[in-house]
Amino acid sequence: MQSPVPVGEKRKLTMKETLKIMSRLWKYLYRFKWYGLLAIVLSITSNLLSLVGPLLSGRAIDAIGTRPGAVDFGKVFYYCILMVIFYILSSVLSYILSILMIRISQKVIFQMRSDVLNKLLDLPVRFFDSHQPGEIISRISYDIDTVNASLSNDLLQIFTSLFTVVGSLVMMLYISPALVLVFAVTVPVSILLTKYMTGKVRPLFRKRSAKLGELSGFTEEIISGQKTIKVYNQEKTVIRKFDEKNREAVDSYYKADYYGSMIGPSINLINNLSLALVSMFGALLYLFGRLTLGNLSSFVLYSRKFSGPINEAANILSELQSSFAAAERVFRLIDEEPEPRDKEDAEALENVRGEVRMEDVHFGYTPEKPVIQDLNIKAQEGKLVAIVGPTGAGKTTIINLLMRFYDPDSGTISIDGKNIMDVTRESLWLSYSMVLQDTWLFHGTIYDNIAYGKKGVSKEDVIAAAKAARIHNYIMQLPDGYDTVLSDDGINISHGQKQLLTIARAMLLDSKMLILDEATSNVDTRTEQQIQKAMRELMRGRTCFVIAHRLSTIRNADTILVIKDGRIAEQGSHRELIRLGGVYAEMYNSQFS
Repeated sequence: MQSPVPVGEKRKLTMKETLKIMSRLWKYLYRFKWYGLLAIVLSITSNLLSLVGPLLSGRAIDAIGTRPGAVDFGKVFYYCILMVIFYILSSVLSYILSILMIRISQKVIFQMRSDVLNKLLDLPVRFFDSHQPGEIISRISYDIDTVNASLSNDLLQIFTSLFTVVGSLVMMLYISPALVLVFAVTVPVSILLTKYMTGKVRPLFRKRSAKLGELSGFTEEIISGQKTIKVYNQEKTVIRKFDEKNREAVDSYYKADYYGSMIGPSINLINNLSLALVSMFGALLYLFGRLTLGNLSSFVLYSRKFSGPINEAANILSELQSSFAAAERVFRLIDEEPEPRDKEDAEALENVRGEVRMEDVHFGYTPEKPVIQDLNIKAQEGKLVAIVGPTGAGKTTIINLLMRFYDPDSGTISIDGKNIMDVTRESLWLSYSMVLQDTWLFHGTIYDNIAYGKKGVSKEDVIAAAKAARIHNYIMQLPDGYDTVLSDDGINISHGQKQLLTIARAMLLDSKMLILDEATSNVDTRTEQQIQKAMRELMRGRTCFVIAHRLSTIRNADTILVIKDGRIAEQGSHRELIRLGGVYAEMYNSQFS
């Protein structure tokens, strides 16, 4: 897996990396090549019409003449009317082009966001365990929006500027090749200065994006932990830390924009210098009869068109630096190592009975710190296996390994005698139902949330599951019953009720294996007893793994595994372990002494 770029790193993007980013952006644009081709035609036509204007202006000036009364008003009006017509047509085409580029950018950004979401759904759990949600959201929102602004505005500006510069240069060569020599000095100076300044500015924009992502992550933590912050009276501490991160983000934003804004005025100074030189040498050529007044006027206008876009391009280069930095962060996410693919000959788990074995399993989230060591578990078909132990003993890690959220470093895990490394992940996951301590509900109706994991389910099935989970009566008391819409993550119902809904969701599935990770930790004792009765009936015929700190919930388990330091310290039934008087007995007596 690629490691994220450190926040404070100031590594410059090499030319090869910049070209690679541009190449990848071009691949997105190429998907809408016909829109792009139309944009090119509109841009060329609009610029051609605009470039004719200065030439017509010069001819109108020549038609005025240098002596009073020698004005050819017919020609003057003719050229002026043509100028107005050409400029109006150019403006109309330019407006259409702007709308078209916005449309193209919308399509590109839609595709890019879809690619990012598809990638997120394809990433292993390990990635989300090591990245803040706020950082990921920042890449989907802020970074992609930055790329969008560049595609809809900066890209059009750069292309238009390039065509204008080339067209103006051709017209200036047509009028006076000698005067063009002025730009042989000023243009290289502009290019060298721009290259130097962008080299200094680019890492500042990369740091800006990283700092904003860090701020988003911290903000997400504050919002999700409001109750804890208030209970522990940590408002001042949180405000102080937020101010620090906010100040770092603002400072990085200021530095990037401050130094980026220096590019435009610097290039503008050189362009104004070139205009002064053109005026001076053009006047000399006019005095010597080498240039008419109209041609000099046209040349000055073309020089402004020539140098103006260079100045504009320099001004938006800072925005391009921000866009490239944002695009790099998005592409780094897209390039993250996906969930390892199933073996080519992987089989789908079918007709699962539910016999699970873990043999000589070793695992660590990092190589230097093992969490599970020499673990051996046998769960017979249809039996209830409870896993208990102190915090950090490895209980949840066992569930992660059973579900193949992580793969063991060594050893084998099998279902019905089949190594789970040899079966498809999809069929493995469909073989389990799971209820976690951290409930997850989405914005939708109660019915949709319960029926989430099963296609084509009837309302009667949903109601039966809700009754079994002892949540039906509460649902019916709501004004809209099962059609009641839950707000984001179900914040308009209690935590215990959310837990009951997720239990009902798991009960609805036909899987032969069930995982309960602290599933009753957020309900009261009376509700817990009701759930236990219903679940004992519904778990009949299923192989069940239950992780619990409240040992009262697992006294009827067929087998209780006591995990300590990643190993099985004790195993047996509740009565056997109490008689043993070891770790389990000590834990149980501490809760019910």
